[in-house]
Amino acid sequence: MGNFNKVILLGNLTRDIELRHTQSNQAVANFSVAVNRQWKDQSGQTHEEATFVDCEAWGRQAEVMHQYLGKGREVMLEGRLRMDRWQDKQSGANRSKLVVVVENFQFIGGRAESGGGASIETSRSRSASGSGATAPSSTPEDGDIPF
Repeated sequence: MGNFNKVILLGNLTRDIELRHTQSNQAVANFSVAVNRQWKDQSGQTHEEATFVDCEAWGRQAEVMHQYLGKGREVMLEGRLRMDRWQDKQSGANRSKLVVVVENFQFIGGRAESGGGASIETSRSRSASGSGATAPSSTPEDGDIPF
């Protein structure tokens, strides 16, 4: 039996992205995304709920996200779930939380002062070659579309 771990989210950043570096100078970005859901119950009353999802991105992708995305910005993320487990220092209780490790992302919406509109993708093959994410580029002319 196979395994499959894939998450796709479309939501808004709840805060500015926090960028830090590991001891080996690898960039890591931590942020949270709010994903809203609306539905109507049997009586026709509209309900809304927000789910807040902790996320992290690594390497060049983390740096690009930090540079171009800010609080409130809409983004589409693709990644995988990872369970973080630790022991609470004060109580000694076992704690855990799910985190989405971002593998690809895409800016959503029009161009803001942060330069949105372009797609950023990384893949294992690109990461292996060291190119990582690329900086956003302008939209191609009609004649430049590859399909």
